Amino acid sequence: MASTAFMVPSFLKNFQKTQFHASRAGKILVVVQLSGGNDGLNTIVPYQNDVYYKSRPSLGISKNEVLKITDDLSFNPAFSAMRELYDDGLLSIVNNVGYPNPDRSHFRSMDIWHTASASNEYLETGWIGRYLDSSCQNCNPYSALELDDSLSLALKGQDYNGFAMKNPQQLKRMTDNRLLKAFGQQDHDHDHEEVAYLYKTLIDTQSSASYLFEQSKVYRSTVTYPNTAFGKDLKQTAELITADTDTQIYYLSLSGFDTHANQKNAQQRLLQQYAEGMKAFVEDLRQNSLLNDTLILTFSEFGRRVGQNASNGTDHGTANNLYIMGGNLKKPGFYNEGPDLLNLDNGDLIYQVDFRNVYATILNQWLDADAPAVLGRKFETLGMLG
Repeated sequence: MASTAFMVPSFLKNFQKTQFHASRAGKILVVVQLSGGNDGLNTIVPYQNDVYYKSRPSLGISKNEVLKITDDLSFNPAFSAMRELYDDGLLSIVNNVGYPNPDRSHFRSMDIWHTASASNEYLETGWIGRYLDSSCQNCNPYSALELDDSLSLALKGQDYNGFAMKNPQQLKRMTDNRLLKAFGQQDHDHDHEEVAYLYKTLIDTQSSASYLFEQSKVYRSTVTYPNTAFGKDLKQTAELITADTDTQIYYLSLSGFDTHANQKNAQQRLLQQYAEGMKAFVEDLRQNSLLNDTLILTFSEFGRRVGQNASNGTDHGTANNLYIMGGNLKKPGFYNEGPDLLNLDNGDLIYQVDFRNVYATILNQWLDADAPAVLGRKFETLGMLG
């Protein structure tokens, strides 16, 4: 950047002076990624199934511990806050979600979920990034915002990308650096494509940092969130949504779910963080009459194997459950039946719902997008949104 500080292309001058003051239009999507492969069987527990307890003699959640929901399925006791959302009709659980020929690598499986590819297909753009490509006319740089220091593949498109930011105050301090500000204020022409790209990225970041910093001061939540990094990210997201920030998609992550050893307590701590954070987040949106305009999707890159391992943990598996929350659910509760533990594929669950059916449902019924154009082919929708 320093070597090209005096070569700003002239076409960027007007853009550089642009200030973003728009308000959002349309509905909001919040995506939460449980990184590491959450054990769905110990999250949504088939507490009447003898195969479950035989497969997990020390790791299974006992019938006396679980939160019974239906005659067959229950919640992990750490999911008590989610039980309240379930009882209020704000939660839908889709069981047995996966894809054909599953991959058990964290990185590859996450890429498949991020890009909505087949297991033998390698794409360089994400499903949200392609949504931006297909739907944006005059997108701002933060139409899709990830609460992180780096941008996930899911938010990378061919022409448009999302914007990654961990903290608006820190971002503003960084972009207020005198050297960076001086770079952005130069007024010299240059037609070098790579230089133009660097300056556009710099100016996007400076403009976005100023806007997001100002938006972060508009609303201060009074809801009590868990005092964790994830809780703080959720609170910040709720504050930006309530401030009417011109962002349509928010992307957050909670990591630590790769529980190969001593799983029970570690997973329960994470599930409690997640459940209490989501309850606070939903309550925040409800207090501000925003819940009907917001849809929350939670997924993990794969589930775990049915049988426990020798270290009181579970190894990488296949199909899993995912969670959808909001005020416009057509089918709250359990969308489908729990896993069939008598019909396994070499000890792994067999998927029944392709995750791209979930994406197609969100794209078509929530974001009013052309799902086949984004996903590359047609996937049937699930009819679960009002």
